[in-house]
Amino acid sequence: MVERTSASTSIRSQTGIEIKARILLIDDDPITLEGLGRFLELEGYEVETISQISDARRSLKCSQYNLVITDVSLPDGGGFDLLREIRVNHKETVVILLTANGTIESAVEAIRQGAYDYLTKPIIDDDVRMSVDRALQQQSILAENSRLKRALSDRFGFQQIIGQDHRMSKVFDLMEAVADSPTTVLITGESGTGKSLIARAIHTRSSRCNQPFVEVACGALPETLLENELFGHVRGAFTDAVSDKLGKFAAAAGGTIFLDEIATASPQLQIKLLRVLQERQFEPVGSNETKEVDVRVILATNRDLRAEVEAGRFRKDLYYRINVVNIELPPLRDRIGDIPLLAEKFFERFSNVSSKRILGFSTQAIERIQRYSWPGNVRELENCVERAVVLCRSPYIEVDDLPPAVLETTEHDQLGDRSTAGHRTLKQVKADAERQIILAVLQMNGGSRQATAAQLGINRTTLYKKMRRYGLLDL
Repeated sequence: MVERTSASTSIRSQTGIEIKARILLIDDDPITLEGLGRFLELEGYEVETISQISDARRSLKCSQYNLVITDVSLPDGGGFDLLREIRVNHKETVVILLTANGTIESAVEAIRQGAYDYLTKPIIDDDVRMSVDRALQQQSILAENSRLKRALSDRFGFQQIIGQDHRMSKVFDLMEAVADSPTTVLITGESGTGKSLIARAIHTRSSRCNQPFVEVACGALPETLLENELFGHVRGAFTDAVSDKLGKFAAAAGGTIFLDEIATASPQLQIKLLRVLQERQFEPVGSNETKEVDVRVILATNRDLRAEVEAGRFRKDLYYRINVVNIELPPLRDRIGDIPLLAEKFFERFSNVSSKRILGFSTQAIERIQRYSWPGNVRELENCVERAVVLCRSPYIEVDDLPPAVLETTEHDQLGDRSTAGHRTLKQVKADAERQIILAVLQMNGGSRQATAAQLGINRTTLYKKMRRYGLLDL
């Protein structure tokens, strides 16, 4: 990414160093090529001059330019063709077209196809100076937009969802499969497992990524306000409705709407949601006018919706309509092998903004957080790591830097194991311990039986028999 400085001829790189803006000038007229090229160099730009489209294509592949100035008619091709290629392959580069026979129609066509400007020969110095300066300002905006999109992708893309456990591999496969489709997705899992992050990642990897992503926490709004929040209202719909209000569905038009905690929706709202999903139509509160909306819907819940349907609290037809693709997120306690990976990722984030010099976790601290059950899942682990970074006073995060809940629970578990051991046979105690060891090693190896057997020092047949005995074959 580059940033324009106060001087129109230079840009600032990400490292803060000022560098000259680079211009590729293409024209088959030697006089124009030399004269305009020399003028731009005197203006302070770095200029490369080329007389053929084929050479320009090679230069564009090898180098990066802020601006391309090209004649419309060249011996081996046209400037319009090159313009279209740059628009597709070099989106951060802006283009100015030159012509000796300009018309209003050709100028309009040039702008329509994405050229920043269209100049007619003979070229006037002031016109070139102004056009180039404004074009480079436009290029800075394009470069900044690209940087922000890359930052958004880095933050919410698949690479930010950490997991080597085989359950997470299935989640990644499903996300990749549905990302660029209009299919409704239902994300299920306990609170804190990252349902919102999954929804954002799916949106970021879809063709709708440049359109809005609107998130609605259904459980955070009273029933009387949720319908208004989703569908908006017209003026006079109720006492305080002094003007029209755009709802979340309308705000998400062209993009994605993420409805979290969908199980909390009232029966009346469920009917409206069903209609939106089936017909992509709704009426704002207080209006008889039907609105149509093009929006991709992703929903999430931490409840068992099938049980909600059986209890009569959730509509059966809506359940089957939203349960097209179900992405089920496993709780953190079932993916022990991912805990150190997540802890390290959170540590990187929080230590980078901390003034402290902390090298990482001690072995004892990692062992302790792996023994904790994490009822708050990934969110709780994130908070735990942030707290540890803030409180740490040594080169490594130690056990004493962990929250009391983590320490008390793990110590309680150890005491519990000892207190109940006397009520079980030695065979039962050994079987429980063996099951826990096999489960932990399976999770650390992402479900790979071959790797697990090798790490445990047994053959795969023996491992299979033990997994069957302990009910682990479905892992």
